[in-house]
Amino acid sequence: MKIENIDVKATIDKVEKFLKEEKDISAAFKSTIELLLMVVVLLVNRLNVNSRNSSKPPSKDPNRKRPEKVKGEKKPGGQKGHNGTTLKKVDNPDKIVPLTIDRRTIPHGEYREAGYESRQVIDIDIKRCVIEYRAQVLENENGKQFTAKFPEKVTRPVQYGTRLKADAVEMSQNQLIPYNRIEENFQDKIGISVSAGSIFNFNKEAYNSLDRFEELVKIKLLESAVLHVDETGINSNGEQLWLHSVSNKFWTYFYPHKKRGSEAMDEMGVLPKYKGTLCHDHWKPYYKYGCIHALCNAHHLRELEGAWEEDGQSWAKQMQELLKAMNISVNNAGGVLPPDEIRKYRKEYHIILRQGEKEFPSADEIKKIGCRGRPKRTKSHNLLKRLIDYEDDVLRFMEDKNVPFTNNQSESDIRMTKVQQKISGCFRSLEGAKIFCRIRSYISTCRKNGIGSVQALNLLFRGELPEFIK
Repeated sequence: MKIENIDVKATIDKVEKFLKEEKDISAAFKSTIELLLMVVVLLVNRLNVNSRNSSKPPSKDPNRKRPEKVKGEKKPGGQKGHNGTTLKKVDNPDKIVPLTIDRRTIPHGEYREAGYESRQVIDIDIKRCVIEYRAQVLENENGKQFTAKFPEKVTRPVQYGTRLKADAVEMSQNQLIPYNRIEENFQDKIGISVSAGSIFNFNKEAYNSLDRFEELVKIKLLESAVLHVDETGINSNGEQLWLHSVSNKFWTYFYPHKKRGSEAMDEMGVLPKYKGTLCHDHWKPYYKYGCIHALCNAHHLRELEGAWEEDGQSWAKQMQELLKAMNISVNNAGGVLPPDEIRKYRKEYHIILRQGEKEFPSADEIKKIGCRGRPKRTKSHNLLKRLIDYEDDVLRFMEDKNVPFTNNQSESDIRMTKVQQKISGCFRSLEGAKIFCRIRSYISTCRKNGIGSVQALNLLFRGELPEFIK
């Protein structure tokens, strides 16, 4: 433990040594000093926690400095063989503006047409489009009138169209733009007044249209060989809620709940029936479910870094390097290691764990020091215990091709929720959180299957769903 090159641990060890040697101080004074030392250790550990040695996100690092990019051999820009995306002329321009030569600027003489030179300007034209349906009315000789049928979704004298609704929901739920800025966007760019209440109603309409999608996403997730799960805290009008995520490479399901534990996950209706492999960060409630488990090694690498930096645990640095080497070998082998290589790595794993056990005092040694009751373990000791007790779950990525080294899939899926909280601060209600989660589940799933958010929402408001969902 160091702060500004001051070795705090060495100083604490020195004080503890003096306390043991000093015979003439009172028990009360000694207990007070020990308590102060414990507080110092806790505060120093908290100051030194960052995104490299804990689950703390990089955005929370104090005075965060981005690492400088190492200058490579390649020149900036697209590399040789890279398919560029430069602008290309279109064959059928929407508007053609002929330009003629001012003959006063060229020499006198006879000239003939020799073609033209073209240049195109690609721009956008955002404008209001009003469609008026005029239903024919016929009247017979008795004065009875018959009116042609309007399209099914045209139910009012004046209403918003499906593309406007889809655009508003896309800005709200995908771009995470606040309602008042969406109002300004429609008013300033197009001259259409759309209230915050209307935008909320559009979101609610999208939510109600996704009942069938939510049923299907649960079925597809249950069929998956590997699932990624995570949870994060969200704020709803000052109340703490939890957003739970279950996902794989093609499907995403978010669900908000007042509880963080198994009550929420049972209500989601996926994990209680799941029999595949569940990848997570070792949150204990996940072990309630009778499936196979795989632990996120990105978390382990950060925790091992903390054990090395803060507690000086040499075994932690060795284990960190071993896990990284395992991951490289698995990737080079195509996803699964041969049995003899797995045995070799497990042997190295056990050697490092035995070394770790030697670095921590045993329960008997702690009792000799004078501590009563069950000895409390440090974070580093808890980490060591987890790596011992859950060895198979930690190393499952070496043996199962479907199991990744990390739980990054779930963390990536859930990341936009944290962005939403930074922008909006909170959800106004649990209903708003549920609307957000279901629509985001749909948008995320569509994007994973090659359907953009705008296209997905346009289909939804037309009463359709993408082909892969049907």
